[in-house]
Amino acid sequence: MLEEAKNILKEFALRIPETEMGPDRVRFVFENINDLPHNNKLSLIHLMNSILSLMVERDASDIELGGHGTDEHIWFRIFGNKARVNDTPKFTVDETTVLISSLLNDNQRNTLLKKRNLDFSYTFNYPKTNTNIRFRADTYFDLDSLALNMRAISASTRPIESLEFHPYAVKMMSHNFMKFGLSLVTGITGSGKSTTLDSIIAYHNNFDPAHVVIIAAPIEYVHKSNKCIVRHREVGRDVMSFKEGVIQALRQDPDIIVIGEMRDPETILSALEVTDTGHKVFSTLHTSSAVESVDRIIAEVNPVEQERVRYRLADVLVSVVSQKLIPSTDGKRVMAKEVLIVTPSVRAAIKNNNTSEIYGMITQGSPQGMITMEQDLLRLYQKRRITKENAISYSNNKTRMLQILKAV
Repeated sequence: MLEEAKNILKEFALRIPETEMGPDRVRFVFENINDLPHNNKLSLIHLMNSILSLMVERDASDIELGGHGTDEHIWFRIFGNKARVNDTPKFTVDETTVLISSLLNDNQRNTLLKKRNLDFSYTFNYPKTNTNIRFRADTYFDLDSLALNMRAISASTRPIESLEFHPYAVKMMSHNFMKFGLSLVTGITGSGKSTTLDSIIAYHNNFDPAHVVIIAAPIEYVHKSNKCIVRHREVGRDVMSFKEGVIQALRQDPDIIVIGEMRDPETILSALEVTDTGHKVFSTLHTSSAVESVDRIIAEVNPVEQERVRYRLADVLVSVVSQKLIPSTDGKRVMAKEVLIVTPSVRAAIKNNNTSEIYGMITQGSPQGMITMEQDLLRLYQKRRITKENAISYSNNKTRMLQILKAV
């Protein structure tokens, strides 16, 4: 089967005229991929699924395929480290363009040609366990050829208890305790934000008779309605944009709205407005600390709007969790987090544009469930779950980290 699929890719790639250069080669593939016989398309899908099966068996979180950067190899990220997979076939740039194209429909191909990037989800049945495994995928152009990243989505959510939040922090994120307000989960790409967000949704789904609307690009973990009714709306497939999804959600009788990412000023403003109407909202940002998250939201909007947004954010923000995945002493990774709970003092600091004072409030806020990244790294180091070097390396404030390490 592998050789058959490889030959299909090779034969199709040889059909691309030498006169087609740059992105026109990708366009040629897109315009002719539907001419492939059904059995050939099925062989390519089976090839991709066999590669993903190998990824699952090796506990890889990500796969890289295609583009000039891969040097014709498949790459896996395993426990944070990305490397070539030398026991898999090599594919030329044109062959991977054909393989990636076979995973997309016509609408997705048109979007990719227009925007040069496409987020989508992919599901296949893993035969060894007969379970459906989902992937978050992003395909894009790399020197005029197609590249693909796919990230495995866990088949189950982690219990919120395993994330080791202070009970009061969990209470502040709970819809039962507080019916409205904005809670953020932040961190760099690959820091486990989606996993934490899914744990929070699953936590509510176990006991809260609420209506949850998830707007994401793409939808990753699919929640089965239990106590909650959970709706999944994928941007580009079920709704055209995050902003439209948020606005439309208001007419869908939601209790909890989950916005996959506050990635632009329009989505930020929509999130603040929908929270202001009395809904519980969860979302993510690509920031590495709680203070940076507050500053980023304000800085993203037009300067003439910033004062109004600062006051509105202070009124609706409930909590911020900023997290990182740290290499652990057992060769895997462990989550370190910074937790901000918005108290009256924090709210005043945001309104008065004194966000530099917030770090000190977090340092002293352990009774309210707060913890700085440095304090949590110290906790993990004292439990011998991470090394001293990684505690320093992954800290946001290295001077402070060295001080508290010296004091213990």
